[in-house]
Amino acid sequence: MFDEEKKEGTNKIGRGEKVLAQAGSILPTTLPVIHLNNAPVFPGLVAPIILPPGTLVKAVEIAMSQTGHIALIMTKAGSKNPSIKDLYSVGVTAKILKKINMSDGGTSVLLQGAKRFKVEQFIKDTPFIVAKVEYMEDVITKDIEMDALSRSVRSIVKSLSQTNPVFSDELRLAMINVPTLGMMADLITFTIGLEPEAAQKYLEVVDVKERFRMLLTYLKKEQEVSELQSKITKEVNDKISAMQRDYFLKEQLKVIKKELGYEQDEKSLDISKLKEKFKESGISEEGAKVVNEELEKLAMIPEASPEYSVTRNYIDWLVTLPWKNMSKDSLDIKKARSVMDKYHYGLDKVKERILEYLAVRRLNEKYEGNILLFLGPPGVGKTSLGLAIAEAMDRKFYRFSLGGMRDEAEIKGHRRTYIGSMPGKIMQGMKRVGTKNPVVMLDEVDKLGISFQGDPAAALLEVLDPEQNFNFVDHYLDVGFDLSQVLFICTANAIDTIPPALYDRMELIEFPGYIMEEKITIAEKYLIPKLLKKHGLKKSDFTLSREVVKLIIDKYARDPGIRLLEKSVSSLMRKTAMSVAEGGKKKALDFNAKNIEKYLGAHKFSDESKRRIDVPGVVTGLAWTAYGGDVLFVEASSIEAQKGDFKYTGQLGGVMKESAMIAYTYAKKWVSIHRKGSAKFFDENEVHLHIPGGAVPKDGPSAGITMCLSLISVALNKKVAPDLAMTGELSIVGKVLPVGGIKEKVIAAVRNNVKRIILPEENKKDLRDIPEKIKSKVKFLFVKDMNDVVKLCLK
Repeated sequence: MFDEEKKEGTNKIGRGEKVLAQAGSILPTTLPVIHLNNAPVFPGLVAPIILPPGTLVKAVEIAMSQTGHIALIMTKAGSKNPSIKDLYSVGVTAKILKKINMSDGGTSVLLQGAKRFKVEQFIKDTPFIVAKVEYMEDVITKDIEMDALSRSVRSIVKSLSQTNPVFSDELRLAMINVPTLGMMADLITFTIGLEPEAAQKYLEVVDVKERFRMLLTYLKKEQEVSELQSKITKEVNDKISAMQRDYFLKEQLKVIKKELGYEQDEKSLDISKLKEKFKESGISEEGAKVVNEELEKLAMIPEASPEYSVTRNYIDWLVTLPWKNMSKDSLDIKKARSVMDKYHYGLDKVKERILEYLAVRRLNEKYEGNILLFLGPPGVGKTSLGLAIAEAMDRKFYRFSLGGMRDEAEIKGHRRTYIGSMPGKIMQGMKRVGTKNPVVMLDEVDKLGISFQGDPAAALLEVLDPEQNFNFVDHYLDVGFDLSQVLFICTANAIDTIPPALYDRMELIEFPGYIMEEKITIAEKYLIPKLLKKHGLKKSDFTLSREVVKLIIDKYARDPGIRLLEKSVSSLMRKTAMSVAEGGKKKALDFNAKNIEKYLGAHKFSDESKRRIDVPGVVTGLAWTAYGGDVLFVEASSIEAQKGDFKYTGQLGGVMKESAMIAYTYAKKWVSIHRKGSAKFFDENEVHLHIPGGAVPKDGPSAGITMCLSLISVALNKKVAPDLAMTGELSIVGKVLPVGGIKEKVIAAVRNNVKRIILPEENKKDLRDIPEKIKSKVKFLFVKDMNDVVKLCLK
């Protein structure tokens, strides 16, 4: 025990004796240990340490009551709860000068380092560590090198005192007063504040000359850091000084100019420009009142305030909108027809409707309330026709897509309470075009979304309603704006997804798909000349015969529009351009029916009629999709069973499933009445109805007669002619009801080499919308009930 060792007489010392005495005469050799984590206390230096409640405080109290000294030893890196093995072997004896108990239970101890020691033995580790130590004497060699090292250290410290406040005059004075060179080195090293491991390495060195060498290394690094810090500080101060100087000079210049009456300051000039715009804007009375209020508010706001820019932007939006600016309409009917014919082939019904609008405007300039809906498959020219209409009327054109829009603020703007608020797309477009009567195209109106942020379709109601849009209020502007002079054109691929309230405000104009002959004409007159210019080719560089164009359309571009045709022709032109660029050839590549696969790859479309198997139960139907008309095959097969059953496959929708059940019920009834020999067919067979293309969803009632005929065909074991296609809804009593999409279905039938088409009697009127050149290619057969269908198909 520490008490017992003291009683043996090895350390008979008094509490008030000096610490800087020789080892063995005054300093004890057996000491309680306090471990340090951050930095050692060097000999001759005074430093406080904070101890948590526990055994270390007890060690201090025992040391104070006996020798007044304690051992300070650094812990190795990463030691949180150090034991004897976590302590270094070299430390410093320190005299306890004062102990203060703190309010949180800890203890503050003021210590003065006395002398380095090396641990000979750790005597015990509980309740606190006690060590037996051997004191280490400094080795001082007085020669020229030692003198040079000490002078270098003093010189660097003097230099650092100019830039680093840590190396103060007090430190330099202390360096003069220290009794030994070793203590001077320790003093400076302590001032630098080394990392724990570096400080411990320094502490273990007893050769003073070596200590000075290490100290010089530390001071050189400190000098480099200090110089860099000074450089950075100087650059920052210079920049701030320059900015302050510019600011003060500008402020003085403003005051001087104001006193001399030369010029207004920037804020006054800005407000003056806004007032000038305000006078010329022609803004409404409601808007003028708001602008006046905001201008008064702006004059009171400091220019540096964020509120200034917010208010200024709001005023700028109000005075920049085209409140009175209108482009003069060109109401020349011949010119308008010429412009639309220049860019688009066919579409006679669409062009006629636009010309009607211009004719009415010519007779009544105040005619308004025009919201058109262009409905049709992709690639038929809906968007580009909107631009042609604007050109024909000499109006500005603005287009934006509604596809995927889920936030009503995109239409009506954000309220000014939010940071970064701005008007909606409608008002942004009005500002961009600069007139209040542009042509505004709202693309993909059928693809609007709904989210927690609101319903954009509902926000469009006010925009597209002629009874409301004369006073459209954007959330950001909060002032009514007249949209009644705008010609709104919406585009869509399908009606189903357009909200009824929105659809009710539009005038529908349908765009049918193009047939083969129309596509050939478009390719020759419009597409190829446009693409030649785009690819930098001359007419002599690229030629396509009508036969090749027809083949491309049939095998690679069977879509309702012309996008696939354009891509295919572009691909051929790129190959021609590469050939010309690489070989300097002036002769066009020879594209013909035999080598077209070499350039465009394998055929993307096959002859649908070849897919039709000539067996009982297979019937060709006609369908309408958002991308135009199409043919589909209905197949029925049977297998003998103890009990009749019916199932259907092909990813059918709810309506189509009901049509299939109606077809099955009526087919059973028809066979039992008209074919007594086959009356028990459905009771003795399991019948399976399938529509190929299982990955494609199908729905609608128009395949009713097709499915019923397929079931009757398999029951009677009779084939249906392969050149015959049909469409029509079937009622449960056998009546054939009218369906829609007749034009698109007929075009699809012609495209697939169908020669005869069965249609409901009530759809006869729809043939008026089909061009004669299409009607002349097929024979139309009209039916009133299922009996008529069977008579025409199963003779």
